[in-house]
Amino acid sequence: MIEFNKRSNQLIQAKYRYDLQDIEEPNLYREIFDYDHIPKITFNNRLVPINMPDEIWMTDTTFRDGQQSVSPFSARQIVHLFKLLSKLGGKNGLVRQSEFFIYTDKDREALEKCQALGLRYPEITSWIRANTADFDRVKAAGVEETGILVSCSDYHIFKKMKMTRAQAMEQYLRIVSAAMDRGIRPRCHFEDITRADFYGFVLPFAEKLYELSEESGIPVKVRACDTMGYGVSYPGAALPRSVQGIVYGLNHYAQIPSELLEWHGHNDFYRVVSNAGTAWLYGCSSVNCSLLGIGERTGNCPLEAMAIEYQALRGTTGGMDLTVITEIAEYMEKEIGIEISPRQPFVGRHFNVTRAGIHADGMLKDEEIYNIFNTTKILNRPPTVSVDSHSGLAGVAHWTNAFFGLKGPHRLNKQDELVKAVKEQVDALYAEGRNTVMGDEELETLVMQSDEERYLKLLRHKKE
Repeated sequence: MIEFNKRSNQLIQAKYRYDLQDIEEPNLYREIFDYDHIPKITFNNRLVPINMPDEIWMTDTTFRDGQQSVSPFSARQIVHLFKLLSKLGGKNGLVRQSEFFIYTDKDREALEKCQALGLRYPEITSWIRANTADFDRVKAAGVEETGILVSCSDYHIFKKMKMTRAQAMEQYLRIVSAAMDRGIRPRCHFEDITRADFYGFVLPFAEKLYELSEESGIPVKVRACDTMGYGVSYPGAALPRSVQGIVYGLNHYAQIPSELLEWHGHNDFYRVVSNAGTAWLYGCSSVNCSLLGIGERTGNCPLEAMAIEYQALRGTTGGMDLTVITEIAEYMEKEIGIEISPRQPFVGRHFNVTRAGIHADGMLKDEEIYNIFNTTKILNRPPTVSVDSHSGLAGVAHWTNAFFGLKGPHRLNKQDELVKAVKEQVDALYAEGRNTVMGDEELETLVMQSDEERYLKLLRHKKE
């Protein structure tokens, strides 16, 4: 079947059919995943076209997948974070949905309190096992969409579920149909898709889901789950690990519309952000994330990273309030007790802090030289300098200006006598054997000891 594609203005061979390959022995791709070695990245040098959708957005799994890796949140904490998610996503709902567990009393309490807020975004969805009895929980919760686990690799079908591919597909389709019969929108979680036989199981199953959706008029979402973080975005990478190959195949061959495609990645091989961005580029409207990237093992895709990536790709925030990223980080660290690496991009305490003297000298002249963007304006996080044995006069001057809020003509340069006096004391401490960074309170004391009269003036300036 040939169709004229209005986006590419080309005649495209649009209709391909793939039949289920119901093999007797599992295809475990042992030439790639031999377990005793690092998984291999193979190439076939086949390229698929970039096909970014008209709309792209994020969804959140902090209260589902994310919460499985940390101490459980209280209902009060979930409600507060849910409000921050709404504020971050803005009026256009770029944080489109947030998924919840519905199994415990605490889960349901949190869900009900978030529903009572009456916020348009994020829409509350749920996650259930592939079990028809769980649909009663979904209906009772008043949730219109639920995720359903439909594991698609032979690792899961043969080794975990002890089924054949045909049996697994039959069970999955029965569960999805049952959800539709109850008026629930299904979101099918294709677990372990980056180890699955794409043409022998993934596409035939996705095509059946498309047919069910067409017959019922109920949209069926497909979430491509890179459960083990095996996905790669290199041009010409081969399936089953190619992110762009997976997205293109689901969109082009199985005809799943971009708005019904979602990517869910894990960070086992440090690729989670680039893979999510690649999914957007090649036709997936939605990427599933969690706050700070919390989640199983190495975690999910950090939602704050994709919020920044959205503006980088689109040139606009789309109505998001990116300063909320800082609010979220502070709340999760101080209130919930999640430890954030000081150097974690955008949220770590030191992500825009420099220690090198030569960098501090550049920052003193113009912060744009060494700051990645206007972090004060965008994230409400002014760039700072940590003072240690390598910071030099410029580092002390920059710290003093930042700590006391000195701007314009009030800023001190590295030749200021107060700066020199503080630097002498700092050098003396490190000469005596100190090997840790100076804290703000310590440096403030050194300023006072160097020139008490000027210190009092600086303190008054800071309070103003």
